[in-house]
Amino acid sequence: MAGRVNDKVTIITGAGSGIGRACMELFSAEGSMVVGCGRRQSALEETLSSVTSSGGEGHVVSADLSVLEDAELVISETIEKYGRVDCLVHAASVGWSWSHTSVDSMNDIANTPPEKWHEVIGINLNACYYMCHGVLQHMLPAAKGSIVNVASISGIVGMQTAHTYCSAKGGVINLTRAMANSYGKKGVRTNCVCPGYTDTPMIADVMNIFDDEAVADSMTPMGRAGTPEEMAYGCLYLASDEASYCNGVILPIDGGTVARQ
Repeated sequence: MAGRVNDKVTIITGAGSGIGRACMELFSAEGSMVVGCGRRQSALEETLSSVTSSGGEGHVVSADLSVLEDAELVISETIEKYGRVDCLVHAASVGWSWSHTSVDSMNDIANTPPEKWHEVIGINLNACYYMCHGVLQHMLPAAKGSIVNVASISGIVGMQTAHTYCSAKGGVINLTRAMANSYGKKGVRTNCVCPGYTDTPMIADVMNIFDDEAVADSMTPMGRAGTPEEMAYGCLYLASDEASYCNGVILPIDGGTVARQ
């Protein structure tokens, strides 16, 4: 069914690649005007080109969402261009690949320097606060809106490494629940998608483990990684009016991985 977010204005963070890019393309195809943001302007331009070449309407803003002023810029440009914001899909994050850029950022907590803790929390949790806080200033007066935060199954179950990442994603999950309690009666729904192993640049280094059937089966009952598009469809459903009675939902899209815990 086409037009599931027809005429809505959606901000999508992390739009330069992976799940964010897939959301930009899917939401546009389903009728939304999309504003994408991320750190890399060149990647954002690629996403926007994909959107516009398919007949969609969009705009991109280069921003580091761990910085309050950058998050505010994304929201202000959205309001300036479209006059409102109906949906937020907050997919921006760093994961295992970030350890190449920032050594020791994905370690266990005993081996995580304080500055790496603050860095990952800033990108993966503070940015979520900045974006949610900002869009609520427009959604609450309008008494309508839909927020979908993208967390991770690592926020549900513990891992042996990436403890700061796990902590941040757990924070995103519980922030989602708290917002659902506070704003559901005020017309703003808040839900959360928790991807499992997904074939994105964030975990590119570990994707080769799925080449071994036995290892793949040990990772998830479906024996394969998910795709960004599969995660985007979950975000689309929760953002759309089809999910009008969904509020505070924590949705793992993980091939059954959490079911094994």
